[in-house]
Amino acid sequence: MRAAFMYGAGDVRIDTVPDPVIQQPTDALVRVVTTCICGSDLHPYHSMPAGEASPMGHEFIGVVEETGGEVSTVKRGDLVIAPFAWSDGTCEFCREGLQTSCLHGGFWATGGIGGGQAEAVRVPLADGTLVKAPVGEDSELLPHLLTLSDVYGTGYHAAKRANVGPGDKVVVIGDGAVGLLAVLSARQLGAEQIVLMGRHKDRTDLGRAFGATDVVTERGQEGIAKARELTGGHGAAKVLEAVGHMPAYEQAVGVVRAGGVISRVGAPQYEDAPVGFASLFGANITLTGGPAPARAYIEKLMPDVLSGAVQPGRVFDRTIGLDQTPDGYAAMDRREALKVLIRQP
Repeated sequence: MRAAFMYGAGDVRIDTVPDPVIQQPTDALVRVVTTCICGSDLHPYHSMPAGEASPMGHEFIGVVEETGGEVSTVKRGDLVIAPFAWSDGTCEFCREGLQTSCLHGGFWATGGIGGGQAEAVRVPLADGTLVKAPVGEDSELLPHLLTLSDVYGTGYHAAKRANVGPGDKVVVIGDGAVGLLAVLSARQLGAEQIVLMGRHKDRTDLGRAFGATDVVTERGQEGIAKARELTGGHGAAKVLEAVGHMPAYEQAVGVVRAGGVISRVGAPQYEDAPVGFASLFGANITLTGGPAPARAYIEKLMPDVLSGAVQPGRVFDRTIGLDQTPDGYAAMDRREALKVLIRQP
């Protein structure tokens, strides 16, 4: 089969590799129908040292082709959504809705498990991981359902970890797909004011369509001052950081009000950050967030996607085939595309 591999910064290739096979009775083989490129894929695209090839992709929808003898929740022919982490669904963390910390799980494209930017994937722990979607592989809803694999669940996680609720003032930092879907999620949870901090008009326009009431295009101290002014002068009680770079974190610290919450879901590209008396401690600010347990949210979020009440797949603004995946990475890196959808023939 064909699959995308990264060989180093800026070097993505489509290779031919052996087809995956059932290895454990809890496995399923899934033929990928649609996958995509994530903003977090651009982190290694910028910095990965040249060397051993790494499989790519962690968001996909596909059709079950074969199952191991112990798989009972999905069968051949089912269209399924794969969250970006695989999990058993039964350990103590899975039972708490924290599948990204599953005691027996893991992440795509690591530890010998293939990536989603491929023609097929072996899915470990299929019963705990895969969610059947009640549509066919030709459904127009597939782009919207694909967001449940990661970016919609991640935006929702940002809002949930911040305890966004009716009447809240929320600042969302970042106009990528996760930030825009954090806007959508905050609106769903009842936020009254949502300030989106981003500087790409096509993206912030979509943010307004998703529910942003205000847009701040300025950055640094100028952006912080404007966001604080828009939220009453003291800052916002709920700040959702969807970027992962230090300037975004510093922006979050700058716009959060005393007693507020910063919820980070942008994969941090740093280890050290201000958390001391002058930044978080003195103002009683809570720092939360983390990798979204997307599996925990799929059944909750799917009904509104199926009904058309929300259209999170609007974050996809370019569609390509698997062979064009390297071009898709380049387009996202140049900010020529917000999020690239990859369709199999």
